[in-house]
Amino acid sequence: MSRPRPLPLDPIEEAHRQWVEHGWGEVADGMAAVTSLVRAQQIVMARVYEALKPTGLTFSRYELLTLLSFSKTGALPMAKASARLQVHPTSVTNTVDRLEAAKLVERVPHPTDRRATLIEITDAGRELVAQATEQLNTKVFAQPGLAPDRLHTLLQLLAEFRHAAGDFDTGDGPATWSATRAD
Repeated sequence: MSRPRPLPLDPIEEAHRQWVEHGWGEVADGMAAVTSLVRAQQIVMARVYEALKPTGLTFSRYELLTLLSFSKTGALPMAKASARLQVHPTSVTNTVDRLEAAKLVERVPHPTDRRATLIEITDAGRELVAQATEQLNTKVFAQPGLAPDRLHTLLQLLAEFRHAAGDFDTGDGPATWSATRAD
């Protein structure tokens, strides 16, 4: 993927200046933070989709296949997959429909709960998610765009932000990433 030509100015910095100039200075930093997060997400997702393009997977399909491949049995109830991926059950159903049509997962009856359905990864699903992970590891995750010490700081800040938003609750405060930091 070719990188677009950089703009001659930072449009978010310019928006911040305009916010201040228009009398919204007390919220200008918040606007700039939110806008920067949204733009950063767009940049990262463009890289992710480019890396996944050869596999034919979207990121949501990749996430579900990865979740299933990490599970002990290769299968999870639909509700548990929805909760772990932090998406609405309808989104998981749509993703499973597409993965099932591609023969990458299959729905199987739950062995102990007749009301539940398991999503089970197929051998083809395992092969494809391994290929996709290799692409993402090489083209995206190995070079996230920040030096390791800055990346660690970003992880800490994002964990603090997510914790404050109620994204997770460790019981005694936000995750610090210090215990899981890979050096």
